Amino acid sequence: MNLNLDKLAGRALMVDIAGTEVSAAEAAFIKEHHVRAICLFRRSVQSAEQTRALVASLKALIGDDVLIGVDQEGGAVMRTLFLPAAPSAMALGAAGDETLAYRVGAAVARGLASLGINWNYAPVLDLNNNPDNPVIAERSFGADPAAAARLAGAWMAGHLSEGVATCVKHFPGHGDTHTDSHLALPVVDKARAQIEQYELSPFHALIRQTPGLMSAHIVFPAFDTERPATLSPAILQTLLRDEWHYQGVAITDGMNMKAIRERWGQAQGTVMAIGAGADLSLVLQFPDEMAAAKQALIDAVRADTLNMGRLQQADERVTAMARRYPAVVRPYGESLETLDRALFAEAWARALTAVGNAKPPQLGTKVRLVLQADAPSDGVSEAGISAQVVIDRLQPLYDLEVVRYAARGELDWATLPRDGVFTIVASTTRARYDARERASWRPDLHLALWNPYSAADLPCPALVTYGFAAPALDAVVRWLRGEIDATGRLPARLDGQASEEHASG
Repeated sequence: MNLNLDKLAGRALMVDIAGTEVSAAEAAFIKEHHVRAICLFRRSVQSAEQTRALVASLKALIGDDVLIGVDQEGGAVMRTLFLPAAPSAMALGAAGDETLAYRVGAAVARGLASLGINWNYAPVLDLNNNPDNPVIAERSFGADPAAAARLAGAWMAGHLSEGVATCVKHFPGHGDTHTDSHLALPVVDKARAQIEQYELSPFHALIRQTPGLMSAHIVFPAFDTERPATLSPAILQTLLRDEWHYQGVAITDGMNMKAIRERWGQAQGTVMAIGAGADLSLVLQFPDEMAAAKQALIDAVRADTLNMGRLQQADERVTAMARRYPAVVRPYGESLETLDRALFAEAWARALTAVGNAKPPQLGTKVRLVLQADAPSDGVSEAGISAQVVIDRLQPLYDLEVVRYAARGELDWATLPRDGVFTIVASTTRARYDARERASWRPDLHLALWNPYSAADLPCPALVTYGFAAPALDAVVRWLRGEIDATGRLPARLDGQASEEHASG
């Protein structure tokens, strides 16, 4: 296909839309700027019927080579509340079953295919070697590169079998950071040999299997001392293309994230990313910056600082993926959806992991439940569960006394009665506990319902779920009732504690 510069520049962008329908202004923008790739967020996918209508309108507007992407990892990163709630990657890591991972990946793709969505930004190949990572945690399959690659590869094979493209992320690895690139620019300052043996290992193992890859806004000085991976020719061209011979689609992480936007801006960042070897720049949130990014690409080609052939190559790769994985709505009957819900419930139950000698309190006895009132979104994952959801699940089991707080700093543990009542702390946010809480909070049982690493923060046994979805809570209730055991195994270390020594079952 012989396209002019104006079209090629627009087709190098992936943008988002503001709501559940394409507005007249957005439709005009998409047509004028030749955009063919759309990223959907929770705000745009409210029901199956609405999402299918939205996808149909985008396809009518853009054409058959439309690319519609979404973050549908499982766990806390599931943009659709109406589809079955898939387990997180770390839950699958705890279950340790490649066949289960394959079946889950296929079921996730079936849900997306029922909406006409043809690209999923998953699976996460980042590794859990940093318990203080603020953004990955249960989104990773675990700490061991070989085990994570096996499970992620099985998940991806299942997903691809249902005709929806995958996108491994965040290349070359977001696991060993203390910083969220949504908020700042992380640096992973390790020797190249260490990175190749660890962070890069699952990417290298699966690179020929995945049609898509997402870059990380992280500086790896061993490869490039100045530019994050998203903007680095040394990483996206020399390593990924020249050395690994990857021919799939490379997309940037969101260019509106502060790591990029506050230093280079979405427009200049787009020129640098495409020039470095990316095929799509994920330009989000600000329509004026989307238009500026397109114009910046045009200006760069005219100034001879970006090769026209680079835009043509990018477009050819994206077109090839869109044609191999078309945005076609596939049937998803009630019986199949019911089977997928049962599959996910089984996976969540098999993931349950007991840390220490975790035992449930006796049914019908008095129990004090301590938890946060609300769990707002952290900007990456969806919002967690409110206190009332947990209370409603536990109320039928115990004579429940509830202590809820708006923020952890408000709760002085010393003010709780010292009456011997069995006390459960339920953690419903991703945030770890700080030094004050570690030193003073003394529950009898910790329900770690989001970040598994929080199980290491309080000096008591814990039950780890790797997520707060309804079927995960169902599994917790079954464990509390004594109906199932916690048979999961920690797929990563908790603050230096070896998983094999502390996981029971």
